[in-house]
Amino acid sequence: MRPVVLLLLAALAAAAEPAPTWAVAIHGGAGAFDPARLPAGPRARVEAGMNKALAAAGAILAAGGGALDAVQAAVTVMEDDGIFNAGRGAVATSDGRHELDASIMDGNGQRAGAVAGVQRIRNPLALARLVMERSSNVLLVTDGAELFARQQGVELLDPRWIDAPVAPAPAAPPDKHGTVGAVARDAAGHLAAATSTGGMSRKRPGRVGDSPLIGAGTWAQDGVCAISATGHGEYFIRHAAAHAISARIALLGEAPEAAARKIVVGELAPAGGEGGVIVLGASGPPAAVCNTTGMFHGWLLPGAAAVLRLRVEAVPAQETPSP
Repeated sequence: MRPVVLLLLAALAAAAEPAPTWAVAIHGGAGAFDPARLPAGPRARVEAGMNKALAAAGAILAAGGGALDAVQAAVTVMEDDGIFNAGRGAVATSDGRHELDASIMDGNGQRAGAVAGVQRIRNPLALARLVMERSSNVLLVTDGAELFARQQGVELLDPRWIDAPVAPAPAAPPDKHGTVGAVARDAAGHLAAATSTGGMSRKRPGRVGDSPLIGAGTWAQDGVCAISATGHGEYFIRHAAAHAISARIALLGEAPEAAARKIVVGELAPAGGEGGVIVLGASGPPAAVCNTTGMFHGWLLPGAAAVLRLRVEAVPAQETPSP
């Protein structure tokens, strides 16, 4: 076959493939609370914050912007809100301090940046992105992360800057798990994920969960998926949950929701790990999977209104993961 014919056939095949459509999903934490019993005031604040986060990300994607900017915009809104357990609304450690963690990952080249245990950073996710883009590192912690922030011109706040945060789920038990996160796919097909948290309420000082750990609480890989997790971080770390979901999609050809269910419901739940994930594939709408009674999450797709949920519609019985 002549080269010109081969080129023509390749062009026709490419034209037949639908162009990627953008999408964004967010979460605001999962736990053993009953969404139906949330007081109207806090529920309205949670929903308003989620709508604002989705609108910020959606505006970027609808204008042709990148997935990385979209997830940062969504998470920054939630860090600044005060109703979520991240940034200004972070819960305190057992000694009354606030230690914040965050990570971001670009599926285009699988670049990543993260910070852990920072106390003087208004937006930990913004600092995580600086780690990714302006250093040769992936994870910086505590004083070292704050020194890097100062070197990058980031304002350092008084450690007491978080003032009387509002709990996002007043009906939840005191040791609720809370985190915020976002996943996005842009019109070019690139994927990104971001996660930010204040950690578990009354956690041991110095404790770090899955949120700043790439492959545990955050993952993005073009052509495969983007994932952000929320829950009992130690279990997500032990099971490398985000990467395990991605591997099932890439190697076994499972759909994103099915792969997430195998890990979150089939592996984490039997081990005692509570929580959930949002996952977005290389095509199609996002999915949310959790093994708890409540999970704040929502998504936005082109030409449609934002969808908000305070629970995953069905939490199935525990499953045995397939090989």
